[in-house]
Amino acid sequence: MRSHIKFLVLGFILLPLVTASNWFHPLPQIGQTSTLTPVTTSTATAHLVTPTDMPPAIDGVSVQFPTPGLLPVSAWRPPLYQIPWAQTEYDHFLFARPIAADVINWPLADYRYGGVYFAPNIVHTGVDIDAPTNTPVLAAAKGTVVWAGYGLFSTVEGNRSDPYGLAVAIRHEFGFQGQRLYTVYAHLSEINVTNGQVVQLGDEVGAVGETGHVTGPHLHFEVRLGKNDFFSTRNPELWMAPPQGWGVLAARIADKKDKTLTHVNLNIYSYQTRQEWEVRTYGPVAVNSDDKYHENLVLSDLPAGKYNIYYRYADRDFYGKFEIQPGQVTLVHFLGEKGFSTGLPTPVFTPQAATPSP
Repeated sequence: MRSHIKFLVLGFILLPLVTASNWFHPLPQIGQTSTLTPVTTSTATAHLVTPTDMPPAIDGVSVQFPTPGLLPVSAWRPPLYQIPWAQTEYDHFLFARPIAADVINWPLADYRYGGVYFAPNIVHTGVDIDAPTNTPVLAAAKGTVVWAGYGLFSTVEGNRSDPYGLAVAIRHEFGFQGQRLYTVYAHLSEINVTNGQVVQLGDEVGAVGETGHVTGPHLHFEVRLGKNDFFSTRNPELWMAPPQGWGVLAARIADKKDKTLTHVNLNIYSYQTRQEWEVRTYGPVAVNSDDKYHENLVLSDLPAGKYNIYYRYADRDFYGKFEIQPGQVTLVHFLGEKGFSTGLPTPVFTPQAATPSP
């Protein structure tokens, strides 16, 4: 695996940026297991949201989901589920990837949502997607451009010292639980849209760059719920459609009193691929957990199958098993000395088979 080191400055902090297609290592066979309750295997894949599943109108405005679009095939992973996509009442895969499917577009392992790196009060409010300069950046869903230019973080138009650099914000025509949804695309090299412009799913809004507080090209992508501001973000990995046949892990890592543990490392191991991911829980400020999952750790783009999760807590090794289901979120809990347990939202929709993209 080839990687190289760059640096990203968020706020006033200089951060190392590790560029790699993914971050994993082989893990020896784990012998110790917990009393974790196995996840029931589901034969369902997922459900394409229909108009009857739409959220209510917001401020008298008709709220509509976009017409599902076909996404290109990728050589490095299956095509994405068509959006909007949900198998349970808790899921909300409403956005496509802002980098095309034929380009590696998963979040950088060290720059996921909620990451804390060199200061406890500097927390990452989006995901960073590594891509070469001038790679097209695509609208994740239909909406209206509400910001295009410098100054998004500071809210001062034309502020060329703004840490987001050249950025675009889109207000989407659909919401969630009665609240507006916004997406943000930052550090662009150029912008191809203007304020007030209506964009469709997949329209090119700009290109990957390194404007703002960075020293390496990448896309910073955010999902904002309710308000278009820095403190209203949610974890994009819970909102972007996964590849067909793959799913997402969400975990709540807490002590025995259910107080979340911030900025701690866990290891995830796949029995099928024999890969390991090191994942870190959210930092203590400026991030927001999902209203249903109450998570403080997310790892997306996991092929369906059986996994092991490991965490060293209070000088003890804790192991648990869970299963990723295709097209949905698997929820894992850790409660201090009680160890790991799992729980999946109860499906409320009639499952439908995935429609392959061309």
